[in-house]
Amino acid sequence: MSRRVLVLGGQRSGKSRFAEELIAKSRLTPVYLATATAGDGEMAERIARHRNRRGEGWRTVEEPLDLAGTLQREARDGQAVLVECLTLWLSNLMGAGRDIDAETATLVAALTATQGAVVLVSNEVGGGIVPDNRLARRYADALGTLNQRVAAAVDQVVLVAAGQPLLLKPTPQPEIVL
Repeated sequence: MSRRVLVLGGQRSGKSRFAEELIAKSRLTPVYLATATAGDGEMAERIARHRNRRGEGWRTVEEPLDLAGTLQREARDGQAVLVECLTLWLSNLMGAGRDIDAETATLVAALTATQGAVVLVSNEVGGGIVPDNRLARRYADALGTLNQRVAAAVDQVVLVAAGQPLLLKPTPQPEIVL
């Protein structure tokens, strides 16, 4: 397993299951770093489904805002941390009025310095139409930028669509040159 992997995909694409399988195959101690908060019944059900699917072998750490600090504490030799997910983390930051650029820079620095294996999950939201309201456009733009900055800092990037992983980084061979 690469030391740092970003798994991207749309909603219900299979990205979370793929990321969980990467961690399981590593044979390292699995740590689930949850950024979600159960703000309503539907979200509580989603969280419960994810927890049940993972089973009891995972240790869960809930942290909706201080992702960089938690990674620094949890990402160490012998452990594999699954960050689920950057999408909700960004939403939490925006809701708290945090400086997204500064938080992203802090996350990238922490990620680069980690000693343990880290798999980060994030949604790819840029493939649809441009949102019709300012907040949604700001969010989509910020998530696209966050994903790009994290992708630049990791060893591998995988896009999951319809449950099928596609390796984006390192660039599969043959390289396309014009």
